[in-house]
Formats: sequence, C-alpha cells, structure tokens
Amino acid sequence: MEIIPAIDLIGGQCVRLTEGDFAQQTTYDADPLAVAQRFEAAGVKRLHLVDLDGARAKRPVNLPVLERIARHTSLHIDFGGGLQSEDAVRQAFDAGARQITAGSIAVREPETVNGWLHTFGAERIIIGADYRDNHISINAWAEQSERTLREFVEGYLASGATTFICTDVSKDGKLQGPSLATYTELREQLPAARLIASGGVTTIADVEALAAVGMYGAIIGKAIYEGTITLEQLQPWL
Repeated sequence: MEIIPAIDLIGGQCVRLTEGDFAQQTTYDADPLAVAQRFEAAGVKRLHLVDLDGARAKRPVNLPVLERIARHTSLHIDFGGGLQSEDAVRQAFDAGARQITAGSIAVREPETVNGWLHTFGAERIIIGADYRDNHISINAWAEQSERTLREFVEGYLASGATTFICTDVSKDGKLQGPSLATYTELREQLPAARLIASGGVTTIADVEALAAVGMYGAIIGKAIYEGTITLEQLQPWL
C-alpha cells in the first residue's frame, strides 16, 4: 500500500481544514517545499497536493508552489483543486504534476472528465470520490447527491478510470479513524478499482488495517502534522 502524505495549500502555506470548512483552518508551515523535502528525506515517494485557493477560485492558484516542489524534489505529485478545464489540467502537468485529481468536476461534468481520461490517459487522472453516508458529496461537500459511492466508482471504471481517492468527508481532519467498513465493502464489490483511502487516518493501526483490506494507497494529512502518526512509524511502507 502506498503512503501518500497530503499538503493542502492556502495562500501558499501548508494548512489543514476540518470537514473541508475554511472557517476551521490550521496553518502548519509557511513553506510547503520544506514540508515536502522532509517527507522525501524520510523515504516518502508520493505527495497529494491540494490547491484550496484554486478550489474556491475554480482555477489553479498555487501552481508556483507545485512547480517549486516538483523542481526541488523527486516526489510523484498528484495535484488537485480548481481544475475545471483541459487547459488547467495541462498547466498542472506543465508545472510538474505527475497525476491530477478530478474532484467535484467528476460529479458535475462526467463528459469533461471522460475526455481527460481519453486525452491524457487513465494513469494520469485520479477520480476524487468524496462521500458522506455512502453517497457522493457535491457543492464543496455541503450537499449530498443521490448517487452512491459504488455507483460513482463503477461508472468511472466503465469509462476506463483506474484510480480513486475515496474521501469520507464526515471524518476529514477529525482524527477519528477511517471508514474501514465502507472500504472493505467497496473492495469486495469492485476489486478492479485502485482505491486510495482519505479522511480519518489517525494511528499506525489504521494504516495497518487499510493495508489488510487491500487498499491501493492511504492519504495521511493531519495525523502527521499533529504527530499521531510519525514518519518513523511509516517506514515499513516507504
């Protein structure tokens, strides 16, 4: 299972939100590059970089940060936030992203994202499946759609997508443990999908449990910054 630390960006700084709420923001470091370099020095290979300013502006805002991290580390970066057009996706790749995550647009405009899968290849496009109570969340997580998590992933698998970041928004940033039951069920139902767990990963026991379920990856954010999981504890996976 791949360990994927997360860096969320607001104003060029490394922050974390709780349940995606901009009013519940904690700033952890003014220099995201320094954070990324610490991850790399510990043996981390991948990074989940989220442009929260871009998500609000509906266009990439923190591309210079992406470019700096790509230039000064060898991390495999997946970048998301504000990617609403093919041009924006190309800008992210040009700035050094190895993959991009299609978030809310994957719910709103499946034809657009299917076009990206065709144009750039499925290996470069990760589908963001944000959910609460097993239903896909929309409108910055404020509303629930009628589509279930399984229906959403199944639909994109049929379109050629391979990799999905499944974020339980009710757990994001809360350090309350991941949605193991949901992931276990989804792994059994859709074994072809590469599922990356996101939201609630709090302890090394959570990491071990996700690996036992057969998850492709685990995104870890607040737990690293708050010290409930250390980079030393993650060494067996790095």
